[in-house]
Amino acid sequence: MSDADFPSLASEILCTVEFYVAGAMIPIGQTPWRNQRAGYIGGGVVKGERLHGEVLPGGGNWGLAGKLANGDAVSTFDARTVWKTHDGALIYVTHGGRMHVPTDAAADFADPEKGIALDKSRYYARIVPLFETSDERYQWLNALVTVACGKRIKGGIRYTVFAIG
Repeated sequence: MSDADFPSLASEILCTVEFYVAGAMIPIGQTPWRNQRAGYIGGGVVKGERLHGEVLPGGGNWGLAGKLANGDAVSTFDARTVWKTHDGALIYVTHGGRMHVPTDAAADFADPEKGIALDKSRYYARIVPLFETSDERYQWLNALVTVACGKRIKGGIRYTVFAIG
C-alpha cells in the first residue's frame, strides 16, 4: 500500500472555547491504580461562526497526573461539559487529551500570572472534543471528529477547536 491509498486529513477552525476553572485541581492522590485528580469547570465561552454560546457551569475534569522519565510533567484530561448555544441548543461534550509541561517551564506554568504569559510553544495541551446533541439544528456535530490546541488564560484555558475532515 502507498500513501495514496489513504485519505488525507484536512482541518478547519470550528470555534474557540474557554473553560473557566473554579478553584484548583483537587488532588485525590496516589490510589492503588493512579495519581487521580478532579477539577470543577465553572463555565466558559464558545465563539465560532457556526457554533457559539456558553459552557454551562457544573462540568468537570477527572485527570491523571504523572511524570516522564526525564522529570517533565504530563497529565491526562477526561472531561464532561454541557454547552448551550446562542439559540438555546444543549450539547453534551466529552474530551480526552494530554498535557506536557517540560521541567524548564514548570515553575512559570504553575504560577498563575507567569503561566498565562508563558509562550504556548513551551508546553503542550491537546484535547479531542466529541459532541452529542438531540437538537436538529446541530445534528452535524454528532458526526464530527475534532482536535483542539490549548493555551492558558486568566482563570482557565482557551482551546482552538479544529474540525477534521
